[in-house]
Amino acid sequence: MKISLKINGVLHEVEVEPRKLLVHLLRDLGYKSVKVGCDTATCGVCTVLLNGRPVKSCNLLAVQTDGAEIMTVEHNEMESLRVSFKKHHASQCGYCTSAMLTIAYYLKKTAKTREEIVEGLSGVLCRCTGYQNIIEAI
Repeated sequence: MKISLKINGVLHEVEVEPRKLLVHLLRDLGYKSVKVGCDTATCGVCTVLLNGRPVKSCNLLAVQTDGAEIMTVEHNEMESLRVSFKKHHASQCGYCTSAMLTIAYYLKKTAKTREEIVEGLSGVLCRCTGYQNIIEAI
C-alpha cells in the first residue's frame, strides 16, 4: 500500500505492507532516534509526535499515518531542548532520551504545572535518571 507522510517536514511517499508498524518504517527511513523497546507500548521509547500529539509508534500501523505529520527528535525545533537536557545532565544511558525529548517538546507547549510535566513523562520509562533532571531540563 502506498502512503504519504511528512517526517520532520520532509515529504515521504513510500510503499508499506499493511502490517508494518510505524516504528519500523521510521527506522527503515533512517530515523534511528526512534527506538524499539518493548514492542507492546509499555516502555514508550518509540514515542514520536503524530500531528502534534505524542504516540507510541510501536502501537501504530504505518498505514494509519497516511497524510500525517510526524516529528522525531531529529527535528531542528528540538535543539533548545537538547541543549537543556545536556546542561541539566538529563540523560544517562540515553536509551529513553529521544522519547523524553519528544514528550518534553510537547509538554513545553501544553503543561502549565510541574505536576502536568511529571504526569506527561510517565509514559516513558527511564531506569537511570530518576526523572528529576529531566523535569528540571523541561
